[in-house]
Amino acid sequence: MNSHHPDDNPKNSVRAAVAQVLGFSRQRVEAERWTAFRSHYGLEALYCQPGIRGAHEKGGVEGQIGWFRRNHLVPVPEVATLAELNEVIERWDEADDARRIRSRPRTIGEYFTAERPLLGPLPDESFETGRLFTLRVDRYSQISVRTNRYSVPVRLIGRTVRAMLHASELVVHDGREEVARHERLIAKGGCRLDLDHYLEALVRKPGALPGATALDQARSAGRFTPVHDAWWAAAVKAHGERDGTRALIEVLLLSRHLPHEHLVTGLAAALKTGALTSDAVALEARKAVEEDSHALEETVPPTANRSNVTSLASRRLAHLPPDKRPLPSVAHYDQLLRLRRPDRPTT
Repeated sequence: MNSHHPDDNPKNSVRAAVAQVLGFSRQRVEAERWTAFRSHYGLEALYCQPGIRGAHEKGGVEGQIGWFRRNHLVPVPEVATLAELNEVIERWDEADDARRIRSRPRTIGEYFTAERPLLGPLPDESFETGRLFTLRVDRYSQISVRTNRYSVPVRLIGRTVRAMLHASELVVHDGREEVARHERLIAKGGCRLDLDHYLEALVRKPGALPGATALDQARSAGRFTPVHDAWWAAAVKAHGERDGTRALIEVLLLSRHLPHEHLVTGLAAALKTGALTSDAVALEARKAVEEDSHALEETVPPTANRSNVTSLASRRLAHLPPDKRPLPSVAHYDQLLRLRRPDRPTT
């Protein structure tokens, strides 16, 4: 395992794997999680020598990393999320299997195919790379993970939950139930709120919705669209501030049972007809779901008609010559139908 670049200062090694470099040697004090990881997969670590003495030990690896970076990450790709970036890099990595390094006779993928049988088998269970936290939900229905705050459903206020922090996301469980999933915040002091987590509380206090931070983040993420705002404004005008906002919250609760795009379609249709109730939006959204289902059925090629399908047995029988043998007789079984002799009378 190459723990750091040969030209780096020994104190600047990768802390995820190495806690301390012992002088100018190959000896390391490994991080606890790295020791658990390589023990789980049966890896043996060989660390490079720091400084110029180890500069030749992994030049090819560093060179290929530089090639990949220059050819795929320059200029920096524009993506919406870290997950999307990982998907793009995965496709580039798969396409790279067809590349030859300099004048070598085989491609990268062919060399790996030859080496694959020499690799040890993977364990049955994968290694959990995330970091587990046990946290208490505060009165704002939030938990604090490494200086950042994330929302959970309001019903969990005061409860203790388990949060698994991964490289790109945070997953929160209450017992065995997953109750929240957020994209991980990289900067310190940030806040990630899901509007859906607060809807039960906002039904009782609809006046808190207009200034809610969760609403602003929902707008920025595209979950709360201009169609929502237009329907909300019309509902407030028709029913008043409190009742109109409560009607919008009831509409937002529908997103737990209806796809987001169909709910937006239902909002637009209800707004067009002046139907400013959550029941009307639900009806229009379900119509949109049914229309999409019918359209999908029409685009899928129909399966073969049952009347045109010939079974294998019928096809074989059709090619056989006609059977001219007489029908079998069951007359010899008639002896089984004869009456039994009556028993002799007893005296």
